[in-house]
Amino acid sequence: MSYDLAVWEGERPADDRAAARFFNDLYDRYIGGEVDEPPSERIAAYVAALLERWCELIEDEEDTSPWSTGPLISEASGPLIYFPIRWNMAAEASAYAAAVAESMGLICFDPQHNRLRP
Repeated sequence: MSYDLAVWEGERPADDRAAARFFNDLYDRYIGGEVDEPPSERIAAYVAALLERWCELIEDEEDTSPWSTGPLISEASGPLIYFPIRWNMAAEASAYAAAVAESMGLICFDPQHNRLRP
């Protein structure tokens, strides 16, 4: 079981409801669609920032990485990354991921609860 987060570029939606609609549109276009677009520079920089704290799952010899997939950048397409976090590390890793997104001017959305983070 995993906890998913979505992070994207753009203006912060007015509320959680608008964010959910925006996320669904982005997901359909970039993740669920047939077009495979490379991650934007900002999303690639975001992933690099996350990996400064925790290593890639595929490099995790000490079982300390919170990611449920690897390489993490493979979950990104265009201006969006939608990625799973191991359930037992979800609180710490999602809080950190949301804080990094905010510091980089990105939008963080929790699809489990349909709400913006932080």
